[in-house]
Amino acid sequence: MSCLRRAAAVVTSLTLVGLMWLARAAALDAAPPALNVVLLIVDDIRWDTLGAAGHPVVRTPRIDQLAAEGVRFEQARVTTSICMVSRATMLTGQYMSRHGITAFGRPLPPEAFAETWPAVLRRAGYWTGYVGKYDVGAPRATDFDMLRAYHGRHWIEEANGVRTHVTERNRQDALAFLRDRPRDRRFALAVGFFAPHAEDAAKDQYLPQPWSEATYAGVTVPPAQHADPAYLRALPPFLSAEANEGRVRYHWRFDTPEEYQAYMRRYFRLITEVDAAIGDIVDELRTQGELDRTLIVVIGDNGYFHGDRGLADKWYPYEEALRVPLVVRDPRLPAARRGRVPEARVLNLDVAPTLVAAAGQPVPPRMQGRDMAPLYLRSRRPAWRDTFFYEHPTITSRDRIPSSVGVIGPAWKYIEYPEHDFRQLFSLRDDPDELRDLARDPAHARKAAAMAAELDVWRARAR
Repeated sequence: MSCLRRAAAVVTSLTLVGLMWLARAAALDAAPPALNVVLLIVDDIRWDTLGAAGHPVVRTPRIDQLAAEGVRFEQARVTTSICMVSRATMLTGQYMSRHGITAFGRPLPPEAFAETWPAVLRRAGYWTGYVGKYDVGAPRATDFDMLRAYHGRHWIEEANGVRTHVTERNRQDALAFLRDRPRDRRFALAVGFFAPHAEDAAKDQYLPQPWSEATYAGVTVPPAQHADPAYLRALPPFLSAEANEGRVRYHWRFDTPEEYQAYMRRYFRLITEVDAAIGDIVDELRTQGELDRTLIVVIGDNGYFHGDRGLADKWYPYEEALRVPLVVRDPRLPAARRGRVPEARVLNLDVAPTLVAAAGQPVPPRMQGRDMAPLYLRSRRPAWRDTFFYEHPTITSRDRIPSSVGVIGPAWKYIEYPEHDFRQLFSLRDDPDELRDLARDPAHARKAAAMAAELDVWRARAR
């Protein structure tokens, strides 16, 4: 080869290398920057208890504004309807069968915590914080850069003798995290609000702050949607029994019209107070210039019976207990897509992978959920689930809160209560209120058998 030809070949090679480098640099420049993340978990609030969801009484203007600037998933559900399991699922992105948090006070082992979203982000250089209700055992201070965990009472006696409402403490501690954080690092904050969870040992159950009283003065709360006694009669006999915890708490709160009005107004006041605290957190992000660099997720840890079916609280695999509010404000969302209500069935299982992906990190393979962002960022909806697995452990006893498992799809719901050898089958399209159990109907025997087999597959897959 002549010197001229060799020189030309070298130039060509260098040109190709240069073009490849420029292309790679352009791709890196085009990649969206990693976002800060803020997760706001509201306790015992179901999907329809937001102004943005059309509720006629409750006032949630700040969450409604986040929904207007982001998206609100109306078909969000939990895979287990109780606080400690659901919160463990949100930390790990795993079903209960895999993360193993089946009882109060049980922590994630260090090796399991290492695969949670805050641990992944902390290894990536994020400044991490947790404020308020944690409830996955006792949190370890070494797992977060800032940790202030507490719950169980609405009013907290401070060391100086001053009484502070738990929601106000949540607000103060969240703002302290945002103000005191190192400004040269991205951050990840979770706030576990205790409200509007009842203070179970208190006579009045819901103990809000004085300032919210005027918001609901003179308001009449509509009766529960499924208050007709027919819904109580349709429950399995062990759930309608007076020893069942859902019935016990119903009598604490809802068994007269006067009690129902008083308790529900106080419950709504607690929600409005959480909403105001969320507004202050958003305002602080805006003041710091971080709002449009931060993914904000607001979600309930489980649904709630407002006296529906003659029950209070959660636990059971009916829609009131399964469905939760889920609002995502993502600064990557184009203006034309803001305020939408995606139809996809998303789960608390999806929170962890969504936060990890927003931080630009690979999702750990043991996470069983999926990043939700493609559902609202892409012009065409990606392939997505329409069926999921539900599981709930026994709490205290089979008579108070029995275990349950189920397969829930868009058209059919199949439930088993193993300790009572009891099954239910509902046609959700024909009977969305879950009033007519078809499990013992001969005309639906084949469907019940097919879904029982499907449940076995799901049980194995969830581990």
